[in-house]
Amino acid sequence: MGELSPGQRVRHPARPGWGIGQVQSAIGKRVTVNFEHAGKVLINIEHVTLEAIEDPAG
Repeated sequence: MGELSPGQRVRHPARPGWGIGQVQSAIGKRVTVNFEHAGKVLINIEHVTLEAIEDPAG
């Protein structure tokens, strides 16, 4: 996945139960994502590749 930006919708491939998340901030390798069922989670993208969710309206 390329650069992440605030507002982008993503999914954590190893945690499908967390639901879809929205990127809150992305600073270097640290990304804060607010997930539907897990709340805000800080993720190190050196260790996890988040899956982008395509915007059906886009």
